[in-house]
Amino acid sequence: MTEVEQIEDRVRKLSPSEFAEFRTWFREQEWEQWDRQIEQDSKSGKLKALAEKALADHAAGRTSPI
Repeated sequence: MTEVEQIEDRVRKLSPSEFAEFRTWFREQEWEQWDRQIEQDSKSGKLKALAEKALADHAAGRTSPI
């Protein structure tokens, strides 16, 4: 059994309250990882082209209020 399969098995055995606690922790981990990735992409310049296109579209009137 792989480590992931072992984790899946353990998660299935959690009580409803333990599962809720785990789910909250897991979501926080996902968001922290996402934040780190966005920060890395921003620092590396990967987002620059997207930002420039969005600003150009807005300046050209191709955007609408949310």
